[in-house]
Amino acid sequence: MADVFAAALKKFPPTQRKALISTIDGTQSFVEIKDFMFGGGNMPWLAVGISLIATSVSANTFLGNPAEAYANDMRLLMLNFGSLASIAIVGFVFIPRFRSSGVKSAYELLEQRFSRPVRRTAATLYSCHLLLRMGMLIYAPSLVLMKITGAPFWVAAISMAVFAMLYTSLGGIKAATTTDIIQFCIFFGGGLLCIYFCAKGVGSFSKTWEMAQAAGKTRWLDFTFDPASERNFFSAAIVYIAFETAIRGCDQQFVQRYLSTKNVRAANYSSLTSSLLGVCVGLLFFTVGICLYVYFQVAHVEVLPVTKVNEVLPYFIIHVLPPGVKGLLVAAIMAADMGALSSVLTALSNTTVVDLRASSPNDAEINLSNARRWVWLWGLLGLLASFVCALGNISILSKALFFTSLFTGPLLALFLLAFFRPHLHPTAVLCAVFGGIIVLLLFLKIPVLPEGMWTPLYQVSWPWNPLISMSATVILAHVLHPFFRMRAVSV
Repeated sequence: MADVFAAALKKFPPTQRKALISTIDGTQSFVEIKDFMFGGGNMPWLAVGISLIATSVSANTFLGNPAEAYANDMRLLMLNFGSLASIAIVGFVFIPRFRSSGVKSAYELLEQRFSRPVRRTAATLYSCHLLLRMGMLIYAPSLVLMKITGAPFWVAAISMAVFAMLYTSLGGIKAATTTDIIQFCIFFGGGLLCIYFCAKGVGSFSKTWEMAQAAGKTRWLDFTFDPASERNFFSAAIVYIAFETAIRGCDQQFVQRYLSTKNVRAANYSSLTSSLLGVCVGLLFFTVGICLYVYFQVAHVEVLPVTKVNEVLPYFIIHVLPPGVKGLLVAAIMAADMGALSSVLTALSNTTVVDLRASSPNDAEINLSNARRWVWLWGLLGLLASFVCALGNISILSKALFFTSLFTGPLLALFLLAFFRPHLHPTAVLCAVFGGIIVLLLFLKIPVLPEGMWTPLYQVSWPWNPLISMSATVILAHVLHPFFRMRAVSV
């Protein structure tokens, strides 16, 4: 029997053979973790670049961007200026330091420069951020499934979560990257199909675009200065650089993929690829939104019975599109979310076993079975978060941006301090992080709270959030450093 098993085992590829053996005998190795988390460190940069953009987009993009353009216009396309500028910062400052430090996690570098408590605090903040984002990633497509199938929200949400947990736990980052590429193609094709059928209903795309221009929907530049609005060049293009740098430079999902490439150059190529594809995605789905506006509100091809902007595209898919195309569009929405969900689960699993659970850099806790278990645990917590995200009556995009920006500024500050001010006292840095979050909350309108429950001191638009908390954290770290240094000397 043993000979038969051994002969059958040889037919498996080496990586799968190792995983199967370790699953049976309960032994795990760092080689397996490296394959699970980093794909062996030799992933093609083009595949990683597509995976990076697939990680960034989701059902929030598919539903939220068209809803934004439908309700307003295309001015949020100016965010792409800030995104492209952040590529240079990440490429010159962040990626070389991550690659040269030999870390297995973004937050391991913080322990090298400051202390283990700083590392664990950063990992905790990041995990909270991703948990809330995962809630949104489950919530948005579940709305579509609920509309299509008539199933309760909780059934749709559980289905989304379980499927993502299943294939992520089995394949790790290689599975996530492979599926990301397929899902991105489906996702992008779904957006093109929406534009085609809208234009077909109106008459032609050129006619649709002319009507959109006449209605003021194609406006995409605004040079007014208003911190309370995100739809101007200063907020969306200049201030947004900090927001995008925090995501691309400090997010374990991105860092994990930078480390999965062969070298610094390949990592930078993947980063640039994802940014350029992001421009295409933004243009595509904002165009979907204005085409929907023309279809329903200008050309009056179809009467729109819904009043919430988040429901416009789901209604179009369910009630206007032919059955076969409807299936493809639903697949596109699911595809957008599955890629993002898988990336979130992989990053959370890596962060947990490497940063939060391990008592030392080479702790025995860092093994494949633990990584897979944490994929399932975080998935269940994300499912609970999706029910929290269902609270309140506010746009999907607003909720998503709030959750994204809540913890990213202090994380960005931590890495900038680690790169350029590593001599600061670790306790001062820790206190500064929480101080930065408190300062930010004074400017935030919390979207899941009932109206009037929380009144900001001075409300600014969401691109300002990371800049405010980052600046507050950096300043507080320098202010507190002398106090803790003197205290340490006196002791």
